[in-house]
Amino acid sequence: MKHFHSIVRSVLVCAAVSAVLASGNAWAETDWQVVALQNKVAAGDKAALETLVTEARQGNKYAQSSLGEVYLFGNGVPKDYNQAAQWYRKAAEQGYASAQCMLGILYSEGQGVPQNYNQAAQWYRKAAEQGDSTAQYNLGFFYSEGQGGLRDYNQAAQWYRKSAEQGWSRAQAHLGELYFKGQGVPQDYSQAALWLRKAAEQYQPNAQFYLGVLYFEGKGVPQDYSQAAQWFRKAAEHGQDDANLYLGVLYFKGQGVPQDYSQAAYWFSRAAARGDASAQYNLGVLYDNGHGVPQDYSQAAQWYREAAEQGHADAQNNLGVLYAKGQGVPSNKVIAYALYNLSAAQESASGDHKASENRSKLANGMSAQAIEAGQALSREMNVPGNFLKALDCYLAAPGSKKGR
Repeated sequence: MKHFHSIVRSVLVCAAVSAVLASGNAWAETDWQVVALQNKVAAGDKAALETLVTEARQGNKYAQSSLGEVYLFGNGVPKDYNQAAQWYRKAAEQGYASAQCMLGILYSEGQGVPQNYNQAAQWYRKAAEQGDSTAQYNLGFFYSEGQGGLRDYNQAAQWYRKSAEQGWSRAQAHLGELYFKGQGVPQDYSQAALWLRKAAEQYQPNAQFYLGVLYFEGKGVPQDYSQAAQWFRKAAEHGQDDANLYLGVLYFKGQGVPQDYSQAAYWFSRAAARGDASAQYNLGVLYDNGHGVPQDYSQAAQWYREAAEQGHADAQNNLGVLYAKGQGVPSNKVIAYALYNLSAAQESASGDHKASENRSKLANGMSAQAIEAGQALSREMNVPGNFLKALDCYLAAPGSKKGR
């Protein structure tokens, strides 16, 4: 399962404009004047820009931060990251949390300043300690992803929680994931479900996916395939890739949805196209058996091949069956034997012995020389990154037909 989200760089969230009204600056206190002035600047009002610059030069931290935003996004002025960084720094050095958060983002992304994760973390912390929910989230992200060498799941959980308790959906999603995995907090599926649901209801796709997994597996919530299907669908529709595989499985088995091989093929194909080995294998099975798609051994072989390259044991076995029978691929016992060999090597973990059984049956009709060739080929294919190269080289070799 993939991690999700990145550093938040939305100044609309980071701006904390409400703090302007609580300041002691008379110019900034009157009826959201900072925002109104900034909107005029964005509309091309040069007089408003002059006023904003004047206030910023006089040390008004809110004007400085607003000017940073103007330059960051090129609102009414040419985009200029250097100017943005300079003005955010002036406001940040006066303790303005929003500007500290934004300066941290600029350091994180190397915009207007050299990229420096340690500096980013320092500015995030200053803002986070003042209660800025975006900075709290970004600092949590730094700790959970180990950016700048800061990996610390305990710290990540603490900062995500502070942000999550303020209603920040991304932090809720991450905190739920930490409870799901037991990283930085004791593994607790009930707590995972609580935080994931809060985020899922705010359209966070990965939270929707993980909540679907909890319903699928009956962890922290009663097992409910119908609920799982609903959350997986929402996640998939919002671009969460892992949800495609689960939806395919539910349609394949008819769990929580009517059994529908065509729908299973659709969702498996979405996941397979993005490199998911299990989806590639399952799509191969559908083509192999003509379920939901026309029976097509060539297509089956292609998808098994994709999954087998990633070490999927069942795909290696099934691809071996196709080579043994000459279905969708040239009949070749040496290749079949090599594939069975690779698959059988993983059987101790799964407890499934079909590859070993297939290998034994195949070996009964092979010469000692062919078996030796199959063993050699399996060793070559087992070298990391060499599976397809070894397979294709063997097929292209003049003597490969002897393996038939």
